[in-house]
Amino acid sequence: MTGVRKGLAKVEIALRWDPSPAGTPAHDLDIVAAVYGSADLHGVPVQLVHFGSRSPDGTISLNRDSKTGQGFGFDEVMTLELDRMAPELRRVVVGVLIQDTGADRPTTFEDIAGTGVRIREGHIDLAQGDFAAVPSATAATVAEFTRDDSGAWSLDARLHGFDTDPEEFTRTMGAVR
Repeated sequence: MTGVRKGLAKVEIALRWDPSPAGTPAHDLDIVAAVYGSADLHGVPVQLVHFGSRSPDGTISLNRDSKTGQGFGFDEVMTLELDRMAPELRRVVVGVLIQDTGADRPTTFEDIAGTGVRIREGHIDLAQGDFAAVPSATAATVAEFTRDDSGAWSLDARLHGFDTDPEEFTRTMGAVR
């Protein structure tokens, strides 16, 4: 999953996965967005948007949240209105994490069938992919949006896996790699 595009305004990140087999705990994947200000582009996010929350200014919202992967097509959708973000907000990192099911070992992407992620603006797909390249990861970043000095937003859609719990992932997902 790669793609670079400049001049973005309003984008949608969509996530899909197949339900877990009958009699096993449900797989719950979540989209998370970390927003960084110009003062600290890789440190502590000034906003963290995930299930059950939205950005204080309303520019990032989770439109659909699935806890099982049941349904047709994409099960979870997050919208980022980049063109409405305050000028001091310069970077947004979007990731996907697997919630703990209480199993005897952490669930990884190789345990979940039918995963997919799509990034689009309007009706144009900017990037698409799955998590096959990070099978042993429990979380992954899927996109980085950055604002240049002219105010234009660009997308770098690169998959990077993490083997960590959700809390640690939200603290480290925007670190320099």
